[in-house]
Amino acid sequence: MRQGATRGKFSERGFDLYQTPPCATQALIRTGELSRLVKLRIWEPAAGLGAISRELKASGYQTWASDLCAYEGRDLDISTGIDFLTRHLPIDDRVEVIVTNPPYKLADQFIRHGLSLGLPVIVLLRLMAIEGAGRSDLIDKHLVRVWAGIERLPFMHREGWAGPRNSNSGAPFAWFVFDPQPRSSLGFEVRRMSWRVA
Repeated sequence: MRQGATRGKFSERGFDLYQTPPCATQALIRTGELSRLVKLRIWEPAAGLGAISRELKASGYQTWASDLCAYEGRDLDISTGIDFLTRHLPIDDRVEVIVTNPPYKLADQFIRHGLSLGLPVIVLLRLMAIEGAGRSDLIDKHLVRVWAGIERLPFMHREGWAGPRNSNSGAPFAWFVFDPQPRSSLGFEVRRMSWRVA
């Protein structure tokens, strides 16, 4: 059965800029996950044009947004030229959690690096990311919660894509919550949530 794993070739995808639909970030906010973790500031290190950070700020969360690339049309408060994977400490020491939709080909590296900074990491990934021996260290030791969407997200087209546009994603997505401290229990929580406004 096709699970929507097909994507464009890496050579065609550049920096993997797929803008997160506003409803995805709004759904994460509604779960209450952020209010459990955040008192000071969120770091969005793959901000792109600002899709996630814009929604977080609109909900009252102080958010520091950065990206390696300076995309045309990005929100003006995004710090650019910041390579998240080479940073040893957040620029802003008030950061308490990382929230991002990382470049797909670098997702595991983003999670591992965020955890190495001693920060919880919340990432939007296809639900099938729960599979894979190569990320067993993350899933088996650091994943504490998965917020799986009841419905399919609107399709995330690559920035600049001029081909046919689909109305919804062919794959189920979820927010994955990782904690820097290895968990002592054998399992992790899986909860369902709606991408739609209640």
